[in-house]
Amino acid sequence: MQVPAPFEYERATSVEDAIRLLGQLGDEARLIAGGHSLLPMMKLRLATPEYLIDINDLHDELGYIRFTDDAVSIGAMTRHRELLDNDALFSTFPIFRDAEQVIADPVVRNRGTLGGSLCQADPSEDLSSVCNTLDASCVIRGPGGERVVTMDEFHRGPYETAVEQNEMLIEVRIPIRSGGSSAYEKVERRAGDWAICAAGAALWVADGTITDARVGLAAVGANITTIPAISTALRGLAPDEDAWRRAGEIAAEACNPATDARGSAEYKRHLADELTKRALRRSADRLGAGAVTTA
Repeated sequence: MQVPAPFEYERATSVEDAIRLLGQLGDEARLIAGGHSLLPMMKLRLATPEYLIDINDLHDELGYIRFTDDAVSIGAMTRHRELLDNDALFSTFPIFRDAEQVIADPVVRNRGTLGGSLCQADPSEDLSSVCNTLDASCVIRGPGGERVVTMDEFHRGPYETAVEQNEMLIEVRIPIRSGGSSAYEKVERRAGDWAICAAGAALWVADGTITDARVGLAAVGANITTIPAISTALRGLAPDEDAWRRAGEIAAEACNPATDARGSAEYKRHLADELTKRALRRSADRLGAGAVTTA
């Protein structure tokens, strides 16, 4: 029977209260929302915090999806189900619904949060790939106020983020650019599992020419990251199979997978190639259909 080590429980009533508790309780305190990553680690004694600070009461404060003319702001307590069901978010960034449809199961999606997914910093995490692909920024709040970091700055390594012990992620901001769309492709051993490989793509086209492209891979290296070489290679090209083939080749060369129970490194490189092509092709198809005009 897997049982966590003993811990004390606190329940935060606001963001400021959560930050106060983090400062008061020190390094052995951890925030918990959905708990789908932290609790399994606690049961295996891979994580043994002395204090858990429950932040589920902060959903009213941090559970939102807000649009302005040039950005979408998503609160860190926004749950997977809310991201999946939001039609305005799908119209602007269809990659979110693509990813949410293949994340775990309804039980997890009903409780898990965007902030929890990003702060876990698992190299196989779907929403981290999505946010990297969309060039998102993260708003972090602590005793000294707020600061904004890029996704590259946010994820410092496997299971390590820029959020300090007495800080918390409160919001994710994604720029809206005209003429684009996005998509997410994933291969997994069974429905709802962690990815063997996944690829997110965002594509912008004007007058039949690619003006920009971004690809983010998951589960094929120590970090989730975008591939600048794909952006450079695709700008100025026609959105066609030759462009997708080149992007796939670059993705396979750029990733650094390891052979494990989920597959060989060679197989994962093949997936990085194929899924990159599929995600870019799907993004272009969405633009061609005229259903999506921003991403």
